[in-house]
Amino acid sequence: MNIWEQLYNNKILVSAVTGWFVAQVLKTIMHMIISRQFSAERLVGSGGMPSSHSSTVCALVTATCMESELGIGSYEFAIAATFAIIVMYDAMGVRRETGRQAKILNEMIGLFADMGSSFKTPEEKLKEFVGHTPLQVLIGAILGIFIAVLIYM
Repeated sequence: MNIWEQLYNNKILVSAVTGWFVAQVLKTIMHMIISRQFSAERLVGSGGMPSSHSSTVCALVTATCMESELGIGSYEFAIAATFAIIVMYDAMGVRRETGRQAKILNEMIGLFADMGSSFKTPEEKLKEFVGHTPLQVLIGAILGIFIAVLIYM
């Protein structure tokens, strides 16, 4: 079996990658509906609804559980679940706060520029779409679980 067949037949990897891909496409569509414009950055960018990080890791956990003979009692499931918890916690915590700080800094830079300050502004605004709300993480998690279950049907 060659490398491409091995990758294609690895349902755990296929589930995780599909979870990420579907979440990114949904995120892009939702952004288009809300903003009425296409943004290619949304296809690969972080932040927004649903959380592709959560979708990816929950698809990984679900597929790992379904693949293992011991299910939730396996060490593989324990590793994947711990990894997923850390990723989702980080998405709602540190990364979300980073986005909030970027928004405030962008507003401050705009105020300084409006006041005629000689303050040097960066070429681009700081990225504000970084983290996720708990709802975005929850929806991403449900999406990832659903995708893995579909792949294993």
